[in-house]
Amino acid sequence: MPRFPDALAKIAVTLWVGGLWAIGYIAAPVLFSQLADKQLAGNLAGVMFTVIAYIGMVCGFYLLIHRLAQFGATALKQAFFWAALVMLLLTLGIHFGIQPIMEGLKEQAMPKAVMQSMFSDRFARWHGVSSIVYLIESLLGLVLLFRQAAK
Repeated sequence: MPRFPDALAKIAVTLWVGGLWAIGYIAAPVLFSQLADKQLAGNLAGVMFTVIAYIGMVCGFYLLIHRLAQFGATALKQAFFWAALVMLLLTLGIHFGIQPIMEGLKEQAMPKAVMQSMFSDRFARWHGVSSIVYLIESLLGLVLLFRQAAK
């Protein structure tokens, strides 16, 4: 029978990686394809990305602490540890770095939608950077899934 901290680590990986994939590659595209109001779709997607960012921060910190407690310094030699650390750093970078820039551009564009404003090119560029970073984070999540049992 698995110990509670180990079971919680498996739940954290499932929640974080599953949430990244479900929101980024299922929910957000569905919003944009089904809602006529793209600004509303973007706002809703933004809320979901914020939620998964906070989930990722909690899960990432737990997974790093759990791994260090379980393996000690040996954890620093494991792909799982480094994937979780990079994922956490990417989450923090998107949430506290890129997203505030994008929100600032939206506010400057008011009362227009950002994509109908003179800030559309800059917003699109930052959105592209955010998408690439999110993709890297999502792919690193696969490392967590496949390496979580590795000793």
